[in-house]
Amino acid sequence: MSECAIQLENVHKFYGRNHALRGLNLEVQSGEVFGFLGPNGAGKTTAIRCMLDLIRPNHGSIRIFGDDPQRSPQKIKKQVGYLPGDLKMEGDFSVRGFLDYMHHLRGDRHDRQFVLDLAERLDLALDQKIKTLSQGNRQKVGLIQSLMSRAPLLLLDEPTLGLDPLMKQEILRIVRETNAGGVTVFFSSHILSEVQEIADRVGIIRKGALVEIAGTEDLINRSLTRATVLFQKPVSENELSGLPNIKILHINNEHHLYTFEIAGGMGLFIKTLARHAVINLEINRPSLEEVFLKYYKNEEKKE
Repeated sequence: MSECAIQLENVHKFYGRNHALRGLNLEVQSGEVFGFLGPNGAGKTTAIRCMLDLIRPNHGSIRIFGDDPQRSPQKIKKQVGYLPGDLKMEGDFSVRGFLDYMHHLRGDRHDRQFVLDLAERLDLALDQKIKTLSQGNRQKVGLIQSLMSRAPLLLLDEPTLGLDPLMKQEILRIVRETNAGGVTVFFSSHILSEVQEIADRVGIIRKGALVEIAGTEDLINRSLTRATVLFQKPVSENELSGLPNIKILHINNEHHLYTFEIAGGMGLFIKTLARHAVINLEINRPSLEEVFLKYYKNEEKKE
């Protein structure tokens, strides 16, 4: 097993009476892309700030590459590139000046050509004043400053916030390339399609607690699949309804059209279909968004 980049054990955080993190347990392995899912207020940003010792949990332990953020804050900050969800920048700086300032604060050597290449890919003018930038361009500046030190761990809080669809795709390409170079990526988001596109594993957080953690594909595969089948001739409803983990949602007897909901694997379902003349078969797998909404609805029912 690879080294653990992030480890949280029974982490609690209170803001007055608000229980922001409720016994959060989480492990992220080195080299993976981990998507942290939840709506605003679920505890995503609080968890990231605790990892960096920007705020401190009331209970529990945190390790970043085996080190405690409270005992080794400077060491950990050197190992992390961080894009906060609410990055504050001095408006009178130029983009270039701000990036040079961040370089100076970190005490790092950064590859200036790497910064120039990123700025070109993101269509960002380095001589512009920060105060003249749109929200989307400010987000680009924040992303560059998180990447330029080439730290082994990247913490991104809503990295595509305020960007247009084409630029979002470019950001995701950059994140994939960064990960391919060996960097661990932990990013929070409420945009599920982005997480599904690049994350190896996903954690779903609700009201400060993890409700599920799994591989992205595994999470989708274990959810319900919908299948629509057009038969050449009528098929016995009893034969189909008797199959385990398969539910008939709708039958159009006139056109021999059946709609099924399938839990788990498709093997038995396909074998059954093979005994009949099938004109058309359409399989619809759930998206990560459907999985996410299902978990939230289930938790609400429990409450």
